[in-house]
Amino acid sequence: MTGATSSNTDPVSYRATPLAGVPLFAAGMSVAGEIVAALARCGDVLSGDDVVVVAQKVVSKAEGRLRELADVAVSDEATRIAVATGREPAAVQLIIDESTEILRAHPAAIIARHRTGHVLANAGIDASNIEGGDAGTVLLWPEDPDASARAIREELEALTGVRPAVIIADSMGRAWRVGTVGTAIGCAGLMPVDDRRGQSDLFGRVLQATIVAVADSIAAMATLAMGEGAEGTPAAIVRGAGRWVTNEHGPGAASGLRPVEQDMFR
Repeated sequence: MTGATSSNTDPVSYRATPLAGVPLFAAGMSVAGEIVAALARCGDVLSGDDVVVVAQKVVSKAEGRLRELADVAVSDEATRIAVATGREPAAVQLIIDESTEILRAHPAAIIARHRTGHVLANAGIDASNIEGGDAGTVLLWPEDPDASARAIREELEALTGVRPAVIIADSMGRAWRVGTVGTAIGCAGLMPVDDRRGQSDLFGRVLQATIVAVADSIAAMATLAMGEGAEGTPAAIVRGAGRWVTNEHGPGAASGLRPVEQDMFR
């Protein structure tokens, strides 16, 4: 896994501000347009050094990624996994459909390699904070989160004349840890990882393995500010991270994934 290198090592203060007034989204709504409108209502404007972090759910809703479990045709494989894990067969089928590989199937979670390459519980399929979630409506990830981030960034630029970075964030569990943390599943205009290998530490020792997960770190900070329950603030503006904002869209969040052949948990 490689990434760009930041030469600026001066300490910087960061601030994540949740954006109030962003509506519940429906298919076809403009994520960028609603963010700009919410900023205007609170008297704020974007700058080219900002990072706009958007919760995956609102992007998926805007892209029409809702599915009804009642409409899903269930395979024999999904039925087998559902019996073993005590899950709804249609939900298991969607996990299979959204994944390239099922790594673990357990009553607590089905760990899958999503077709984007991310490894997470239940292929990111969720019913929380979704109208109809109790009645069998679930939400899938965007088809291509990096492409979604690029599209939002381009529309933000068209609406405001500035070119902030964009991150699409979702919460994921981590190996060996309890709880979830905000993670970048898509990004545009940002250096996703900062490869510090070859630089020196405080005592002149050459760094051998230090690669900073920039996009994930910003996503985690923003997700903590936005909240994950009934706060109703699915977007945040992160300031202070301008050193990692790039004019080009960049390689996206997928570039920060460890290659399958380096996966030590398989």
